[in-house]
Amino acid sequence: MTDPALYDDLATQWWQPRGAFAMLHWLAAARARLIPSAQRTGAVLADLGCGAGLLAPHIEGKGYLHVGVDLSTQGPRLAAKHGVAAIRGDVLAVPLRPECADVVVLGEILEHVPDLGRAVAQACGILRPGGLLVLDTLADTALCKWLAIDIAERLPQVPRGLHVPSLLVNREELVRECARQGVTVRLRGIRPSLTDLAGWVLRVRPAVRMVTVPTTAVLFQGVGMKES
Repeated sequence: MTDPALYDDLATQWWQPRGAFAMLHWLAAARARLIPSAQRTGAVLADLGCGAGLLAPHIEGKGYLHVGVDLSTQGPRLAAKHGVAAIRGDVLAVPLRPECADVVVLGEILEHVPDLGRAVAQACGILRPGGLLVLDTLADTALCKWLAIDIAERLPQVPRGLHVPSLLVNREELVRECARQGVTVRLRGIRPSLTDLAGWVLRVRPAVRMVTVPTTAVLFQGVGMKES
């Protein structure tokens, strides 16, 4: 499992749009586009592996009580400053009651856990029947390891050691584990817009849009509804 202390060491970087976690800001925006407005008063969105709450500004106004769970020490504290009801906890033992959430989000967390099946079971267990599961993660492929670890973690400002190759996510296993929990997940590949990325590097764009691609072999999103 990725050491949560790495994220505590980089805590000052979380909300810097050009800091070590810049791409997580772009992914949070893309993730939020998969989340519809709440359909009932008191709806809960459970953000597992919430980090410092980067999803918060992108779902503001959608009508959810945004509950965050993160294993780091600093993440929940920072998330709370951005309106997240954040608690310290493990996604392998989620400290929330069963079927409490209308939406469960697993954003860039599954590639950090040693037990994919348990993480999926925990996420789906707190999801209400008819609720929505939204996720994004990295694929267990040679291409992904090369791009996301061998190349990306050698770039300036990108911390080393955030990803463990053996924990990257087997897509077939992920779909199978979700199905076991009553959630049929559809996957789609995404990547940064190359035009936006060039503009961001040149400092003429403040952020980078994520765009869909035909392959899920590197970075992908998933969305599915729990059976009623």
